[in-house]
Amino acid sequence: MSRNVKLGILGLAAILLLYPLLFSGAFALNVGSAVLLAAISASAWNIVGGYAGQISVGHGMFFGVGAYLPLLIYQITGLPPLAGVPVGIALSIILAIIIGLPAFRLRGHYFSMATIAVAELIRIFTGTWEYVGAAIGLQGPAVGRGWWDLTFRDETPYYYIFLGVLAVVLYVTYELQRSRFGSYLRAIKSDERAASSLGVSVRMTKLKALVLSAIFTSIAGSLYSIKTGFVDPESGFGILVSVQMVIIAALGGAGSLFGPLVGAIILVSLQTATNTWFGGGGSGLTYILYGGIIVLIARYEPGGLYEYWQRISPRLWRSRRAA
Repeated sequence: MSRNVKLGILGLAAILLLYPLLFSGAFALNVGSAVLLAAISASAWNIVGGYAGQISVGHGMFFGVGAYLPLLIYQITGLPPLAGVPVGIALSIILAIIIGLPAFRLRGHYFSMATIAVAELIRIFTGTWEYVGAAIGLQGPAVGRGWWDLTFRDETPYYYIFLGVLAVVLYVTYELQRSRFGSYLRAIKSDERAASSLGVSVRMTKLKALVLSAIFTSIAGSLYSIKTGFVDPESGFGILVSVQMVIIAALGGAGSLFGPLVGAIILVSLQTATNTWFGGGGSGLTYILYGGIIVLIARYEPGGLYEYWQRISPRLWRSRRAA
């Protein structure tokens, strides 16, 4: 890692740490928390979609499981929603194994279609199951009974909680990409047959990546429902939840460490701007925004902004030195 890259990382970390001090308004803090939550989800997806090249468009199923379990545990037992987080993680692991074993027999867009189908089936089933609130959804504690409920009037605690979780996800991803397991994932992404001929257990490696990705995605869902205090089938399992993860990672650079964070900063800011400028009618522009970004990335920069920066940075550096 070069000196300039290290300085860039330290600068970004400083900005993220000081953000609540620089922008102390409730709206700005809410946007900051939304950026971090989106970055956590996209970084989790990036493990299986970016490094392993397995484009899951149904990752919302793990997000939804993580979002529902804390509030479901609270509704049933009265325990703090935080107690449901490990239950959501365990259920997401089981779901990843059950789905991954048959789905990884498929490749390319067939795998993507299978993940969409499973996620939509879970969403429809959840929307008709009265035990989990059906179409109405579930609600958490209206008033915090203690710090363990993670119900705060101020956005600042949520911001730093999300930032801490994001730091853990990025650190795990950093160690993963330097490990032998990370090399296996990149080999599978490049050519599955060649990786298999070299002794890589392709299906098992992809399954491990899916399980790790499901764990962090479930945690992101739990953070979302604990913060908002509410979840329904659309906000938990909706197709836009999955699509957002894919687009954020692809925009910033799938398969890169900080690509999902950069993509989250750009996309969430654009969404917030359109919703602010056009009021309630701006929410419909999300579909147009997603579609436009997909077209632009596919046509001009399939590697995302990270690959674009890797291509132009040497030229910028040479011109700077020449000047």
